[in-house]
Amino acid sequence: MNAPFQQPGKPALRLLLAAPRGFCAGVDRAIEIVERALTRYGAPVYVRHEIVHNRFVVDGLRAKGAVFVEELDEVPDGAPVVFSAHGVPKAVPAAATERGLDWLDATCPLVSKVHRQAERHIEAGRHILFIGHKGHPEVIGTFGQVPEGTITLVETLDDVATLDFPADAPLSFLTQTTLSVDDTAEIVAALRGRFPAIAGPKAEDICYATSNRQAAVKAIAEECQLVLVIGAPNSSNSLRLVEVAQRCGAEGRLIQRGSEIDQAWFDGVTTMGLTAGASAPETLVQEVIDRIGEFRTVEVEQVVTAEEKIVFKLPRQLAD
Repeated sequence: MNAPFQQPGKPALRLLLAAPRGFCAGVDRAIEIVERALTRYGAPVYVRHEIVHNRFVVDGLRAKGAVFVEELDEVPDGAPVVFSAHGVPKAVPAAATERGLDWLDATCPLVSKVHRQAERHIEAGRHILFIGHKGHPEVIGTFGQVPEGTITLVETLDDVATLDFPADAPLSFLTQTTLSVDDTAEIVAALRGRFPAIAGPKAEDICYATSNRQAAVKAIAEECQLVLVIGAPNSSNSLRLVEVAQRCGAEGRLIQRGSEIDQAWFDGVTTMGLTAGASAPETLVQEVIDRIGEFRTVEVEQVVTAEEKIVFKLPRQLAD
């Protein structure tokens, strides 16, 4: 991209735009499920938990007639309900079926894959060590796939050291799909060191979109003094992108909208990076660039590290 005309009083800024960024196939699918449900059933359509972790997306769907609730008992009898992309415990669709509710599962297929792996490990008699963040909806959903007491959460390397299992215990490990690639590799190595016979997936369960977005940030961050990540505070994959930028030596900041940007952040900044978490739409990327353009002359350079062409099928109830 050619350098823009330098405007008086607006210092030049090189902006490295990470690609891939923003929506992944699982998020696209989840949003389309809610939109198609609204078309099929009419408003309101209830959604258990935020369909994806992005306020802009949730508010947009709410304006179309989606009603977001935290628990199934908040859904009136006879109303359609969609389960979020993060996955839910088995008990939730079972309860919905028992009540006679029309329900649609927007769980990301890559999360569903982890659920199936968990079931197979339990059937094989293995206890699961699950690498993830306590309280995250994906963790809650995965724990709800297997009997209580058959799965243990591992959040840190310190947790590995305190695990109370014999070295030859029948164990397996699985991971949340939105973790730090580097942190997870360290924890997996520590688990294999303590439990050499531990079973696990051929590759960690961190999804392609999470891995690709972290790699894209690594490709730009070392050249940047500042990296902005567009995403929600409760978005695991977005928070990991901030951490990746910081580890590369840049100042990493999480923002939700362009209006949150403080001009003072850019003092002394000549090169910055910009990316978006997997739940953030491209319209917010342009909003942020426009906001920065109010006080800097921005030259945008897109840095592409991977091409993403994955598309997930819709539930059979909504298929054309």
